[in-house]
Amino acid sequence: MDVLIHLFVGLHIVGIAALLGGFLTQMKAMGQGAARFTPAMLHGALTMLVTGAVLVGLNQAQDTAVDNVKIGVKLAVLVVILGLVYVKRDDEKVEKPLFGLVGLLTVANIFIAVLWT
Repeated sequence: MDVLIHLFVGLHIVGIAALLGGFLTQMKAMGQGAARFTPAMLHGALTMLVTGAVLVGLNQAQDTAVDNVKIGVKLAVLVVILGLVYVKRDDEKVEKPLFGLVGLLTVANIFIAVLWT
């Protein structure tokens, strides 16, 4: 079971890397007002959602304590990110504040995962 949990943690990290990497590659375009949400950002957010749900289930199946408040906050942040990216995925340009909000929420989600104990 531990191998399976580690596999899904790795996939969860791949998802966050795709989301954050997509954001970082658009930073120059954001400065010029031409940033857009890339397919990698949408797929990364979806990967995080699926793998996060699987990780919660696997940990609960193994009788490991899960902080449901932390998971709820992370899920709420991810749903906002996913909603913004999904709705604006076909737009040629995304407004700077909206694009920056997705980056800020992504980084916030990382820090919630790492610092909330």
